[in-house]
Amino acid sequence: MPIAPDVVITRHPTGNVTAEGGDELAAILLKRAGFVIETTPRSFWYRLPWDMGEARENQMASQAAHMLTAVGYRVGLGPDLRVGAITTPSAPQGKRVHGQQILRLTDELNGAETYESAADLTEHVIDPDDGVLVRLSEFFEAAAEQAKASETDAGWDLSYDLAEAAATLASLGEELHDAADQLRALDRLAKPSWRTRVANYYTTAPTTRHTEKPTPGPAASSAAPPPTSRPNRRP
Repeated sequence: MPIAPDVVITRHPTGNVTAEGGDELAAILLKRAGFVIETTPRSFWYRLPWDMGEARENQMASQAAHMLTAVGYRVGLGPDLRVGAITTPSAPQGKRVHGQQILRLTDELNGAETYESAADLTEHVIDPDDGVLVRLSEFFEAAAEQAKASETDAGWDLSYDLAEAAATLASLGEELHDAADQLRALDRLAKPSWRTRVANYYTTAPTTRHTEKPTPGPAASSAAPPPTSRPNRRP
């Protein structure tokens, strides 16, 4: 008897690509692969962002299946979603795998539905210990040492350029060290809805006072002089 998969990734007749099943770790991997969560009062599932095009959706679904399989999950991947490595017009054979990881991260950021999730993704780039920027800075430092090892004038010139690139990346990481926290703060600074703004307006708007003419009372009537009688005149 075949064993049921832990996670099922399929394309529905509507065109949506969804993933169902798995545990907390599977959910983390699906999110890293670009899936976003959908919930109802009784269930939840994951889907790829809309309007990405079938080719890109197939690539991301296949990559999600590879990630899940690598850590031991049984994955049921729709046959119409199976593809090889992620490709781009400039890398049709999908050999630039490290750049593809950043591309995938960018796709996840484009699909982020909250500032909290956007901040989590941003930390993959700006983390001071293991972020993309600090690792790129180390890469250029190593490249500078390789160029310097040639012991030629051209090698020394190139090493200076590479070392400068490493310093620029390190400086950029320092400047953006709190960018993720600032993204999270945007949730608390979200613009209120138009209903809330209207309610706030009427709550804080000054009250308009209308000036009415006073109604003469009895005292005012008694204070008025009596009418003067006119003498009868004969023609």
